[in-house]
Amino acid sequence: MSAALATRQTVAAILFVGVLAVVPIIADDYQIAVLAQVFLTAIVGIAWNLMMGYAGQLSLGHALYFGVGAYVLAILTERYGVSPWLAMIPAAVVPGVFGILIGALGFRFSVRGVYFALLTIAFAEMARIGFEHWDYVGKNGGFFLSALTSANNPMRSLRGGATFIYYALLICMVLTWSLSIVLVRSRLGYFWRAVREDEDAARAMGVKALRHKLLVVAISAAITGIAGAWFALINGSLFPDSVLGMRISIDLIVAPVVGGLGTLFGPIFGALLVVPVNEFTRSLSQSFSINGLNLLFYGVLLMVIVKIAPHGCWPAIAGWLRLSKHGRS
Repeated sequence: MSAALATRQTVAAILFVGVLAVVPIIADDYQIAVLAQVFLTAIVGIAWNLMMGYAGQLSLGHALYFGVGAYVLAILTERYGVSPWLAMIPAAVVPGVFGILIGALGFRFSVRGVYFALLTIAFAEMARIGFEHWDYVGKNGGFFLSALTSANNPMRSLRGGATFIYYALLICMVLTWSLSIVLVRSRLGYFWRAVREDEDAARAMGVKALRHKLLVVAISAAITGIAGAWFALINGSLFPDSVLGMRISIDLIVAPVVGGLGTLFGPIFGALLVVPVNEFTRSLSQSFSINGLNLLFYGVLLMVIVKIAPHGCWPAIAGWLRLSKHGRS
């Protein structure tokens, strides 16, 4: 990468984050809440993109890690009084361990591509069914976090108003984005890309494919678990289908696909497109009082985007803005 290109990317990133930092000054609570959802979606998108976009490991069961992270934090904070700050650690570690176990099971037996994707779906569905029948977390009746009080301290409870959640998720997204940049541009990132392009050839060149695939699954799962933990804090209630269902797995991967797989900014750009479109179509459905109309419009819009930009929207825009050398940035 040339020094000029690196400088343009750095300046663009600083400007982007700077603009987001001042948005709450001019936006209302609804707009702030929508952008906070964008950040949460982007965090999961970045995590999934590391695994699929850079290492080539297709997972369609990321709801497992999202839901487990959410339940781990909720259980620790509600049942045992653990600080949310401390609960974030097991909320990342436990999904990471699940990722390693599933990866080890699949990779040891050379399960690849769509078959590995089916394996991830199977484990996510088993987890959903398990939580639906687990009395300790309320089964289908849901698990609820304590209601906020007037004495609530957001910095201590990690729960607060729209502006607090906005900045908390913005910081988390920037940290996740920064981590992904460091990983992708490190030696490890080159190993992942080698495995993605031709795993057998990478093995022949001395790349320890199994180790690197397990590592990317663990990192992706851990970040997704943290996102799930934030979801629990924001919503205050958890239901198995809302955090572990198949639709959640699909929703989690739409943003990086629309934004551009194998790009660093693609998942964020995709989230900036997908979440507002989803909110708009939902409002449209409510205006016409037609159940499911939002899904129809949402699906059509996504189909149009994929048709126009089959490799994602961000690569073409990055090239136009001269922020990318080969359409990947």
